Amino acid sequence: MLSRSLVALASRTLLAAAVLSAAVLTAARPQTVHAADQAPQPLLVLAAASLSDALNEIGTTYTAARGKPVRFSFAASSALARQVEAGARADVFFSADLEWMDYLAKRSLIEEATRGNVVGNALVLIAPADSKMELKIKPGFKLVEALNGGKLATGDPDSVPVGLYARAALTSLGVWSAVSDHIARAENVRAALAYVARGESPLGIVYRTDALAEKRVRIVDTFPEQSHPPIVYPAAVLKGASPDAARFVQYLKSAAAQKIFQKYGFTAPDGAH
Repeated sequence: MLSRSLVALASRTLLAAAVLSAAVLTAARPQTVHAADQAPQPLLVLAAASLSDALNEIGTTYTAARGKPVRFSFAASSALARQVEAGARADVFFSADLEWMDYLAKRSLIEEATRGNVVGNALVLIAPADSKMELKIKPGFKLVEALNGGKLATGDPDSVPVGLYARAALTSLGVWSAVSDHIARAENVRAALAYVARGESPLGIVYRTDALAEKRVRIVDTFPEQSHPPIVYPAAVLKGASPDAARFVQYLKSAAAQKIFQKYGFTAPDGAH
């Protein structure tokens, strides 16, 4: 009887040990699988709204070529730069002008060695696609009269790059003082484009690439290059970024990426960097 009890006890002890061992192995196994299968963290790129169509395609090609996912946050360069200044974490800043890149550089928030100009653009006057508006851009042209009581849509001329370019152009052409009180101040260029596309503004000033992307508007005329500073889009790695960020900035200058930019109407950049 005693021997049977001892055998039963030994059997239960061995069974408990086996269950415990299996539990330990089971608990350890998911951690190993999870580490092996964990998806790579995407790069976060803060980019000017006018770059959205081209960059979404470039992000796809970059991921296919390099195996690194990319996530974009599009807005006015001014808004994005202030987010970075306020402590927002991201990997790359891609601005629609040099001024906001300089803003971050002065605050030591970019890796200066990675900074470079990627593409350029042109500034255009647009109207709704069904508009019969004809207006030639030249010194003193009748812009206010053409608005016929409506508003000229463009980015906020105090901060948004497209608005800054628009104000510079209109000032050089001698019409800013007359039209400055007739501006629909959009938060970014895509918002200005939407005002015109929906017929809320009879005219707007946007980048050529934005006008080409929207079938509900047409280009009335293009501003002379000498009427405003060169439209240059610089990109740079932000402080504290992923090591992969520099590779993405370099990819933006590659033949593959530049071909996509050209498809959407961007041009080679001017500027010193």
